[in-house]
Amino acid sequence: MSKIVTHRILTGRSTLLRRLCTAVEVKNETAATPVVRNESQTLYKRLSALGSAKGKASEILNEYIREGKGYVVEKQCLERCIKELRKFKKHQCALEIMEWMANRNVNFGSADRAILLDLIAKVQGVPAAEKYFNDLPSKAQDCYTYGSLLNCYCVEKMADEALALYERMDKMRYTSTLCFNNLMSLYMRLKKPEKVPLLAEEMKRRNIKLTTFTYNILMTSYLSSNDIEGVERVYEEMKSGNEKMCDWTTYSHLACAYSKLGFYEKAGIAMKKMEGEIGRLRNREGYHFLLSLYAGMSNRVEVNRIWSSLKSQFEVTTNYSYLIMVQSLSKLDDMDGLKKVFTEWELRCSSYDMRVANAAIGAYLRHDMVTEAEEVFSTAMERSKGPFFNGLEMFSVSFLKKKNADRALQCIESAISMSKEKDWSPRPETIKTFLKHFEEERDVDGAERFCGCLKKLKGCYLNGDVYKSVLQTYSGAGRMSHDMRTRMEQDGIDITDELESLLQKVCPQ
Repeated sequence: MSKIVTHRILTGRSTLLRRLCTAVEVKNETAATPVVRNESQTLYKRLSALGSAKGKASEILNEYIREGKGYVVEKQCLERCIKELRKFKKHQCALEIMEWMANRNVNFGSADRAILLDLIAKVQGVPAAEKYFNDLPSKAQDCYTYGSLLNCYCVEKMADEALALYERMDKMRYTSTLCFNNLMSLYMRLKKPEKVPLLAEEMKRRNIKLTTFTYNILMTSYLSSNDIEGVERVYEEMKSGNEKMCDWTTYSHLACAYSKLGFYEKAGIAMKKMEGEIGRLRNREGYHFLLSLYAGMSNRVEVNRIWSSLKSQFEVTTNYSYLIMVQSLSKLDDMDGLKKVFTEWELRCSSYDMRVANAAIGAYLRHDMVTEAEEVFSTAMERSKGPFFNGLEMFSVSFLKKKNADRALQCIESAISMSKEKDWSPRPETIKTFLKHFEEERDVDGAERFCGCLKKLKGCYLNGDVYKSVLQTYSGAGRMSHDMRTRMEQDGIDITDELESLLQKVCPQ
């Protein structure tokens, strides 16, 4: 059967995915803004249904008031909505709610301004957040807003700005546990874990409290250098100081360290303690970590046991829980189990989540189960509003591995056509895979067609590395391009010595 499917793909005959690629383009053109018809839905459900659509949150809030559900929406209600939206990374919608509140002169406290600054940074960028901070009255530039700006710098790995701001905060006595945690996270992002223990020692010297989160970062810093003794010292310090600080995240970090370094028996003990904590607290996120940890240890029996435990603990099994389980079964190469769980999700889900579908598609394609992957994509097209470009990208790589560049490019072109209002682009690995294929096959036409795709994307994806590969493809094929130099100049490419050498072969002056 698999040979028939492969032949059908390689020969370029009409297939399900060809129709799906066309359908994606049509669906993208005709898709409308989601309309919430059920008047009994909560305000949060209405807002969360907007996805990443811009400028719609205010419409929902105004409509909510007009319907008589509240002459004034209580600030506390909006704060809960903002908290949930941030939790699920729907920052655009959360920001619009806060802007709506500001336009109606809702009184903002220090914590509100800190949240607003963070949302501005995530949606509009750090420069916009800096402007908001600088425009605040001096009284509003307090430890909360300073701390929020510091967090923005640390998240974006802006080390110089973060350290300069920290020095200012230190002089103003605004330093706190949160400040040090942010700096520790910064150094971990910068791959400088050796600086984390020094910050922990500075906290102890200043009598600044180390929290569970602080200790977790400290354990991770030692794990980065495979120092299991350092990890264990941190754990022992936590136990001796206050064992109540050891929550499920502590045992998760400990188990991860043991598992990474091959101490599976110790990892198992830590995971049993972790399970006890999350079972007592009925913590869904903890179960997700356990599933991933056991899958990483190739323990299928425990993955299935934890999955059963998770489902028995909660009335509703969320889309995200199914996503973690599908990913875990994929890691275990348990395709029968994955198909069973995915089918169960499709039957039970109230909203079709493309993340779960993409996880299944990726697993099927890795196992060359193309028909199953196409069937999932087909159902997704019927039941979901997308986005579909990640699935199309996975199909494109699969086709390319089968030396079918035309079908692969069709997938990329379809993805680009539906990403007009979204900042999507192929992953760097995908771009490299395409370019490498064209070089090896000496496929100049394919390389040029791919360049045309990259040119349509937002951002500078048609760069010097891409042109280098294209020139090597031309050179390998013995082809010339009389306008290549002009094209590169128009695209702002810096002609290095290496590129000049290739240009002399392809486009001699």
